[in-house]
Amino acid sequence: MSAGSGTPFRGTVGKTVAESKPWWPQAPRPPEGAPNILIVLFDDVGFSDFGCYGSSIKTPAIDRLAAEGLRYSGFHTTAMCSTTRAALLTGRNHHSVGVGCLANFDSGYPGYRGKIAREAGTLAEMLRVHGYRNYMVGKWHVTPLTESGATGPFDGWPLGRGFDRFYGFLDAETDQYAPELVSDNTHIDPPGTYADGYHLTEDLIDQSIRFIGDHVADRPDIPWLTWVALGACHAPHQAPADIIRSYDAAFAHGWDVEREQRLARQRAMGLVPAATRMPARNDGVKAWEEHTADERRVFTRLQAAFAGMLDHSDRHLARLVAFLETAGIRDNTVIIVMSDNGASQEGGPLGFVNAMGPFNFKPEPIAEKLARIDDIGGPDTHSNFPHGWAMASNTPLRRYKQNTHGGGIRDPFVINWPKKIAGKGELRHQFVHACDLTPTLLELIGIEAPPTIAGCRQMPLEGESFARSITDASAPSKSSPQYFEMFGHRGLWQAGWKAVAFHPPGTPFENDRWELFHLDQDFSETNDLATKEPERLGRMIATWWEEAEKHNVLPLDDRFGPRFAENAARFHGARHHFVFHHGMGHVPTDVAPDVRSRSYTIEAHVEIDEAGANGVLIAHGDATSGYSLYVKDGHLVHDLNIGGSHQVVHSNRKVPSGARRLGVRVERLLRKEPPAKGSRTGVTEYTLLIDGEPAGTLQTQLGFHTLISWSGLDIGRDRGSPVSHYEAPFEFEGRLLRVTVTMHNDQKLDGDAVGNAQMARQ
Repeated sequence: MSAGSGTPFRGTVGKTVAESKPWWPQAPRPPEGAPNILIVLFDDVGFSDFGCYGSSIKTPAIDRLAAEGLRYSGFHTTAMCSTTRAALLTGRNHHSVGVGCLANFDSGYPGYRGKIAREAGTLAEMLRVHGYRNYMVGKWHVTPLTESGATGPFDGWPLGRGFDRFYGFLDAETDQYAPELVSDNTHIDPPGTYADGYHLTEDLIDQSIRFIGDHVADRPDIPWLTWVALGACHAPHQAPADIIRSYDAAFAHGWDVEREQRLARQRAMGLVPAATRMPARNDGVKAWEEHTADERRVFTRLQAAFAGMLDHSDRHLARLVAFLETAGIRDNTVIIVMSDNGASQEGGPLGFVNAMGPFNFKPEPIAEKLARIDDIGGPDTHSNFPHGWAMASNTPLRRYKQNTHGGGIRDPFVINWPKKIAGKGELRHQFVHACDLTPTLLELIGIEAPPTIAGCRQMPLEGESFARSITDASAPSKSSPQYFEMFGHRGLWQAGWKAVAFHPPGTPFENDRWELFHLDQDFSETNDLATKEPERLGRMIATWWEEAEKHNVLPLDDRFGPRFAENAARFHGARHHFVFHHGMGHVPTDVAPDVRSRSYTIEAHVEIDEAGANGVLIAHGDATSGYSLYVKDGHLVHDLNIGGSHQVVHSNRKVPSGARRLGVRVERLLRKEPPAKGSRTGVTEYTLLIDGEPAGTLQTQLGFHTLISWSGLDIGRDRGSPVSHYEAPFEFEGRLLRVTVTMHNDQKLDGDAVGNAQMARQ
């Protein structure tokens, strides 16, 4: 009799289902009253950028969380995004888990694989063992980007590292209006465009609310972890124009006045000691008044774009916090808001309206920046602010992201937990590190890290819990020394003291000059005690080497360009031929054909009826940089877009109907004489091909010398912000069978230039 007849189903053992014990393992249960966890991770936001850390930027949602929770003045990161994420996620030092530098390359050494080791379980994997559901939203950037394509491997993607759902992007940065989106393990189109008001930050908060809302509807009895890693405020600085322009007046006084104002607020808050001194300007930063009126006007707008992006993000964070309150789950939700490193120095001394041009040796003079000032923050810009404003973001700390001085590694950290935190609005001055976060959360929940995960024995946690400091302002800082290293810059904190060395790239490490600071008395690292306490400094340097050996920091490697070039060569190897079929999905830039600084041929096999057909055959990039081969008004067209400068060639005849081969041949022309000293560019010839026959030619010195784009490649359409002069997606109207890309073996990359461009991507 069927189970639906009212008679209990009986198996061969003669017991009803209700009487039998299930053969499957019971689902794990979290401790009674275990909290939800919401982690909000900002990108490239400096120590002083939140309002509650001294800024005039409007961040009321974050300020409210701080006023009802705690602010830490001694939270430290690792100076870069991939590395801080690895430490936060695993509770170990970043070199120890294989992410010593970036997820963009694998050097082969244990500390520099660009991917979190299986022996280093993530917080999500640890919580899953105890019954949590885990949701990841936003920036990931802890798996090699050469593994970001349609075939993975997916073991380093969020769903492969303990998260149950993922909505975000895998790369270091993405365009906020046309992002490189992934849902779970699949690349997807953004759900909107700039024209209809789409912005990634709003989308990420919408998805966070959806994940939590779905969870509450389905399993309100179990806790969750939601990790929200915003693109803000990494370049490109993009936000609604009205918000950006509202900050022009606020920053017209310049970075020198801004630094002084922020430090005054920090002193008044008690965030820094009253005796904290303002460091001298960072190397190469001029006084605000030494710049021309035009420069100051451009710099002000570039800073306004950064501020507008942070302001805009705070407004949407407020929606997420309000949802937690509406859902009745705010009281037992631990909310943490922080940044992954100090403010970015990648904008250079003058900043960029569209950095994609200068990275390919197309200058962007101040006159051009000024002419485009009202475009800043829009869909065809890739803006970043100049060094002076990054310096102000890091007030009162020295240097920037990438560096191991305070400006690179000391960051804001706010924690809010209404159920447990009694000292509303208090400050905590303990030294804590990114690798200490996971042990802290495990202690707050009341669980331990599992000894094995998925059958893999786990390495010990290296961070120390600072949970005691949440309820005890007098709790000590961590007991063990904490090393720092990034691109040869080094540092060591130990018992309130810090030894630090700035490393000029390409110079012998033994020539580095170590400085010594008593951080407990010198917050801003302005009183170098190296000559007064040489014995202490010597001991700390020796300890640094011990820690470096223990945590896989060695060998030290300060090479930028060669590391990126070697990784690209290793990944593509001898492959010089790609075949793309119509109907395939999006191809991330790191797995697309590498046509930089080389000759190549693209050919599309199509069928066109008598009425003709327009549309994109292949497009790589976006409105800021890239290339597109397409048919428009019956003519074959190729557009080389370098920083918004369009080098366009049209066919000298229309494309006839029928089965056709439409392509472009790109040839680097040999010089008859050696290039002038300091010259980096040669002439490249672009020849359109219809059925293999030339159909139009263009010669230009512009080209993809260091990068194509950080947006990927599409076949038969241009899904994002359009590379050329058409309205996206401009899908091909005929029948597109396949597109082939054949690359010639004449690639010659400028390693240093490639490295500089890639560093700006981080």
